[in-house]
Amino acid sequence: MTEAERMLELALERGALRYGNFTLSSGLRTSYYMDGRLLTLDPEGACLVGKALMDILRPSGIKRVGGPTVSAVPIVTAVSMTSHMSGDPITSFIVRNEVKGHGTEQLIEGDIPKGEKVAIVDDVCTTGSSVFHAIEAVEEAGCEVGKVVILVDRRQGGSDELRRRGYDLVCLMQATPEGVVEVNPQFAA
Repeated sequence: MTEAERMLELALERGALRYGNFTLSSGLRTSYYMDGRLLTLDPEGACLVGKALMDILRPSGIKRVGGPTVSAVPIVTAVSMTSHMSGDPITSFIVRNEVKGHGTEQLIEGDIPKGEKVAIVDDVCTTGSSVFHAIEAVEEAGCEVGKVVILVDRRQGGSDELRRRGYDLVCLMQATPEGVVEVNPQFAA
């Protein structure tokens, strides 16, 4: 069983992935809901996410990984810890929803030197608005987005727009047209 296959199984076991009738923050109605934090904050889930993303990021040579608060925080932490334990560290950062109104007044928290090639991660992609916010912030900071990794692609326009704009997008799981979440065949055994 691959990490992605076990992630899907664990998401169902932990109630992170539920089927029923739900309204998303975008106002769209859906037959399933993915609460990524129930997966990424779970000890086994964090370990699986860290390992799966390391396998995706290592070949690209990316040394920084970040994404939007709150959803990306446990993902980037899992990647950083896994990378450190493997001896090939990847530093994490987060992108705030808005500029911090005190202290250093940062939009990006963490160390991302100008010119750095980074990865942006998120748990779920619907319209892609939170991913695009993170991308815009790091590009304005002078960095290049070398990869975008999403745990679950709802296939409701966001991933298509990311690809249309030329981003190297990888999705571990995806929704079928019938609203069933499955492992992306690229990550299945």
